Amino acid sequence: MAEKLSEQEQIRREKLEKYKALGVDPFGQAFKRTHTNTEVIEKYGSFDKETLAEKDINVTIVGRIMRKRLQGKVAFLTLQDRDAQLQIYVRKDVIGDVSYEVFLLSDLGDIIGVEGTLFRTNMGELTVKVTKYTHLTKALKPLPDKWSGLQDIEEIRRKRYIDLLMDEKSKNLALTRPKIIRSFQRFFDDRGFVEVETPILQPILGGATARPFITHHNTLDMNFNLRIATELPLKKLIVGGLEKVYEIGRLFRNEGMSPQHNPEFTTVEAYEAYSDMEGMMNLVEDCISYVTFDILKTHDITYQEKHISLKKPFKRISMTDAIKEQIDVDFKDVNSLEEAKTIAKKHNIKVEKHFKIGHIIEEFFDKFVEKTIVQPTFVYHHPTDISPLAKKNKTDSRFADRFELFIDGREYANAFSELNDPIDQKERFEAQLKERELGNLEASEMDYDYIEALEHGLPPTGGLGIGIDRFVMLLLDVPNIRDIILFPHMKQKSHDWD
Repeated sequence: MAEKLSEQEQIRREKLEKYKALGVDPFGQAFKRTHTNTEVIEKYGSFDKETLAEKDINVTIVGRIMRKRLQGKVAFLTLQDRDAQLQIYVRKDVIGDVSYEVFLLSDLGDIIGVEGTLFRTNMGELTVKVTKYTHLTKALKPLPDKWSGLQDIEEIRRKRYIDLLMDEKSKNLALTRPKIIRSFQRFFDDRGFVEVETPILQPILGGATARPFITHHNTLDMNFNLRIATELPLKKLIVGGLEKVYEIGRLFRNEGMSPQHNPEFTTVEAYEAYSDMEGMMNLVEDCISYVTFDILKTHDITYQEKHISLKKPFKRISMTDAIKEQIDVDFKDVNSLEEAKTIAKKHNIKVEKHFKIGHIIEEFFDKFVEKTIVQPTFVYHHPTDISPLAKKNKTDSRFADRFELFIDGREYANAFSELNDPIDQKERFEAQLKERELGNLEASEMDYDYIEALEHGLPPTGGLGIGIDRFVMLLLDVPNIRDIILFPHMKQKSHDWD
C-alpha cells in the first residue's frame, strides 16, 4: 500500500530527479569539515568586522538548514549542527550557476556542507560567505513549524529525533545525561572500584522484588528472564576476590508505567567487601554530592519549584521512627501479626494474603511517610520480611541493616549490609517461594547457584543501587522519566498508509 503524502512531501520527492539531472546524489556522500559551529564561534566570535576581513579566515562546516531567506540572487541560511547554529550567506555570482541551482532545490531540514570565509554582516552577525556549496541529504518530510514545533507530548516522545532538532532543552538533556553517567564512573573509579559487566539474560529471578520479562533461548531450550537487578552476579565477583565492583546497566521490570517508572531503566550497583550499611550510607552520600557538584557546580537545586540541598550529610531515620512521627504508631512495640492487622484495619491499609508484619510496616511507610520527605533522607532498618538479601540487625532481628534514600517523596537508592550466611539465605529464599504461592508474583526464586557461591565465603560486604534515570530527572528538573530517556516505551501507533 502507498503512503499518503502531503503536498509538501510530494514536492520534495519530485525534486529528487532534478538533483540527479544536475549530477547530484540526493542522499550524498561523506563530507569532511574543518570546524564545528561551536569551534567557529569560540575561536572567531570575538573578532570584529575589520579583523575578519583582514585575516580572510576560511572554514568548512556542515549542518541542517533550519531557516532560509531568499533575496533575489543571494540568500541567508541558518545551519545547525549538534551544538550550535551559524548563519551562512550564499551568492549566485560566487558559487556559480549550477551550484546555485542545486541550492535553490534546498528545503528546511536538508543537510548541506559549505566552504567559505568568515565575515560580519551590517547587523554584526558572524556569518560564513559560501564559496563552495555541497548538498548532502534531502529531507523528504518537512520540519515542524519553527515557532510552534511539536505540540503533542506523545509525538515528542515518539519522534525524539524531531524533538532534538527543534527543542534546545531536549538536546541539552540528551547531552547532559551521558555526562552524569561519566561522573558516576569517575566517582567509583577514583575509589578503586572495578567496572564490570554481568549477564542481561538470567535463568533465575533474583536480586530484587519485581516481575520480569521472559524470553526463550532456542538452542538451550530454556526460558530466561531479562534481569531485574545486577545484584547476585556482582556479589559472586566479591566471592571471587574482586573486593570492589560496580556496574552501570539496564534493568527490565514488567510492571506499570508512570511519570516515575519505565519498564527499561538504568541503575548503578556497587559492592564493597568489608563494608556494611553504614559504609554504604557514607558512600551514597559522597556519590550523590560528588556527581551533583560535578555536573551543576552547586549542591543546591530546584526540582518542581522545591528547593533541595544535596550537600552532605543527609538526614538519617529508622523506618519505624518515621512512621511514628507521622501517625504516632510505634511498630517496634508490635510483636504479632494479628496486632499489626488490627492497626492496619484501623488505618485503612489493605492486608494481602502473603503479608507478614514487615509488609504491613512497609505499607504504612508508603502511605503515611514517603510523600512527606523532601530533603535527602536515609530511611534505615527496613523489616527483614521485605529484605530477603540483607543482613538482620544484631540488636533486633525483625529489622534488616538496610536503607533507602528518599528525596521529594521518591526512592533514589537502596543499600544494605549483604546477607552472607548461606543457611540464612536459603531460608529467606524458601520464605519468598511461600510468598509466591500466596500470590506475591514479585517474590524471588530459589537460586541454588548463588547459595553455593555464598558457601565458598562472601566476606562482610556492603552493596548499593542508585536509579540513574530518576537522579537525572532530579538534577535537570524534569518531572517525567520518559523525557530523559531518548526512546521511552509507548503504545504502538499505526502509520498513515492507504
